[in-house]
Amino acid sequence: MKDSMANTSQLSLLKQKLHTARVALDSINEDRNDKLKILLQFIGHLSLACKGQNLELDNKLAKLRHHFTNFETVEESLPELVEVEQLLKQQYNHVMVQLEDSRASLSRVIRQIQRVQSVPDKVKKEINYFKKDLTKPFHTFWDYIPKIEKLVGFYESILEEQLAQGDKFVVLPKHRQLAHELAQMISEIEFRKDQRDRIFALKEELSNDIEVDSLIEAYQTVLSLLLDNIARDKSASQEFLFALNDALSAVREVVSDSYNDNQRSFQLKKQLNREINTCVDNVGEAIIDIDDIHSLKSRVTEQLASIRAALGRKEALEEREQALLRKSMEAMRKELSSLSKEANTFKERLFEQQKLNLLDTLTQLPNRAALEERMELEFRNYQRHKQPLWVAVADIDHFKTINDSFGHSTGDKTLQVIAMALKNSLRDTEFVARYGGEEFVLIIPDVNATDIAQLLNRVREKVKSIPFKFKNQRITVTVSIGAAQIINNELINETFDRADAALYRAKHESRDRVIIDV
Repeated sequence: MKDSMANTSQLSLLKQKLHTARVALDSINEDRNDKLKILLQFIGHLSLACKGQNLELDNKLAKLRHHFTNFETVEESLPELVEVEQLLKQQYNHVMVQLEDSRASLSRVIRQIQRVQSVPDKVKKEINYFKKDLTKPFHTFWDYIPKIEKLVGFYESILEEQLAQGDKFVVLPKHRQLAHELAQMISEIEFRKDQRDRIFALKEELSNDIEVDSLIEAYQTVLSLLLDNIARDKSASQEFLFALNDALSAVREVVSDSYNDNQRSFQLKKQLNREINTCVDNVGEAIIDIDDIHSLKSRVTEQLASIRAALGRKEALEEREQALLRKSMEAMRKELSSLSKEANTFKERLFEQQKLNLLDTLTQLPNRAALEERMELEFRNYQRHKQPLWVAVADIDHFKTINDSFGHSTGDKTLQVIAMALKNSLRDTEFVARYGGEEFVLIIPDVNATDIAQLLNRVREKVKSIPFKFKNQRITVTVSIGAAQIINNELINETFDRADAALYRAKHESRDRVIIDV
């Protein structure tokens, strides 16, 4: 009887250990699932950074993100990962085709240049070497850009030869207009820091009397700088696509291997659990059916040995599973850590570019795109709270005279000073943007109709009091302002039109005044 009680106690202990093992296994599975969920969330965010390269790729990545929102549907995403990998490869092949087409285009251009009779002999030899070099394929955009620069150099050499042989071109009003337009265009483009000194010098040159050949060189300079910036952006995108492709391939392999290992382990554990349960059932039956204590002891001992063996195999299986999981997660962690750094760098660049896209490069005020976003936001606030909302349009009086009398660089500095004065005249809740040229738009919420004239006249007087001095000559610069308050059942664009009409009246009545549409 004592042996029976001992065996029963031992059986209870084994059952307790079995329960503890099951709880530990559930905890391990839950921990693994949590880590995989974090991984899937990271993949989802990473795929968002890839948007814009290819429409079909965008759609596939969106579908992939949808699958990854639910851990139970991960298995369904495995075919999607294969398709995404294929699309990434296709995108790479597309870039390669573009490069090959560009190489063919350069070959056609260089053949046209060879037909020019007046090309100097030295340049002819360089062109022949260049043509032979074009037989080699391009592998990246970095192979393409130097060829463009070389081609521009050939054009410069031919142009210099042509100009040396003939008379200088006569500078016509259309050439001066082209110089003015080019200066305006480069003022609205954001160049890299290492390019800005060169661009500033170019703007100074364009603001003075410029020869036709200098104007052509200016266009060539701007074109070369823009091509260089485009190539840098494309190269960065291409490198990021390669890195993402490698990471997705690694993730797909880890997810697939983990899933297969989990399925095999699940089946083995299921089989072991059946063996253990069968042994436990056999012990229970033996206790009920067998009266002989020695036979019962022998039977229980045999079943306990079977349970120990099954638990030993299960423990070994769990240890192997944990080792494989740690190895897979470590490999994935290293891969994703490297990619995460690259993704963060890429994200920071995109964020900075997005900020630049909403800034006017000359005045550092929000630009027209930022104005449209703010107008939509303020209009929604107005619809919810019905608080007063004003739109004002300000225009610098006689600004063309400043450009014509003192040069475009002086005009640019004038715009910068007035932009800062407008910004400093407003509260944090109020908004000012450069609309274009010498026009600015102000968005003013929560100001009563009795106070708006005083506020806008204070802004006007602040601009008027700025001590401008051009070529030792004191100049007073003024602004005219038109304003309108949004009314019921009116869109904010209609309010803007009324404010613009009020500005028109101010400009044609006497300037340096505020007119409010009522």
